[in-house]
Amino acid sequence: MFGINKKNLKDSHQARWLMTDILMLGLLLVNLLLIIFDSMYETMFIRQALVAVIPNFEDIYQPIHENFLLIDLGFVAIFLTEFLIRWFFAVKNKDFLRWYFFPFIHWYDLVGCIPLGSTRIFRFLRVISIFYRLHKYKIIDLNQYRLIQVLKFYYQALVEELSDRIIIKVLSDLQDELKGGTPILDEISNKILASRKQVLIKWASSVLNHAGNSIESELEQENLRGHIEQSVAKAIHNNSNISSLNLVPVLGGKVEELLQEMVSDIVIQTVINLLKDINSDQVQQAFDHGLTAATQEELILTDEVFEIVDDCLELIKTHVERQKWKEAL
Repeated sequence: MFGINKKNLKDSHQARWLMTDILMLGLLLVNLLLIIFDSMYETMFIRQALVAVIPNFEDIYQPIHENFLLIDLGFVAIFLTEFLIRWFFAVKNKDFLRWYFFPFIHWYDLVGCIPLGSTRIFRFLRVISIFYRLHKYKIIDLNQYRLIQVLKFYYQALVEELSDRIIIKVLSDLQDELKGGTPILDEISNKILASRKQVLIKWASSVLNHAGNSIESELEQENLRGHIEQSVAKAIHNNSNISSLNLVPVLGGKVEELLQEMVSDIVIQTVINLLKDINSDQVQQAFDHGLTAATQEELILTDEVFEIVDDCLELIKTHVERQKWKEAL
């Protein structure tokens, strides 16, 4: 029997719904057993076997069998009433973003209430949903039962197999796309980028101008200056001709420091002017050059890069194809 965690039940504030779930679970089990029995009763073999054991059984059960739809409708009325009550409280407690989300999420409850043989099977989902809800609030722990562990294992194995097949299919299609000359890259360049060239040009030039104005500000310039001064000092230190200035008495060190400051100022101002003075025409030239046909050497290099990507995708497929659920066995 399922053990109930009373502490989690109290913390979840689901006590009243637990009683309702237990009641509904009992009614569902009775209803499903009646449906199964009534379906079996329609076969001649079962009917004769029951009559052989209980001679007057057919006289007793035949009226129930003939009016079984009305009996089932009684169960349906109870299930629908409980469904509407839950819907009302879900709307009252604002459990969903919209009031009409509840029947879509619990669609199996509505479909299972249709009194047809093909739809009654969905009432089994109602039983599963009740156990799942109790497990979600940790009122009962389904993981401690061997049957649940087995079902969970094979469910995960099924999901892994399906997801692996989908991932491998996607990667294989991507490899075929790369081997076929990557027409999608040409379509992106010609249909998307080219049609929005002016927008991209204005955006790029404005971003560069904004970067120049930001660097020109005192705070950003100080940050940049510190980085440039370190780079310049390192370069000067590694330059034998300039570092020889330290050999000059008194003035050598001063000249080197002054040279560092001058180079740093020149580099900073050059970067600022380069970014601030760039215009849309210059960006357009760079953009047009980027869309022109590549040289033969660039095409060869591109093919080699695609081969590297293809090898990486093949390695990923090899790892995806590993059936981890078999390793767990």
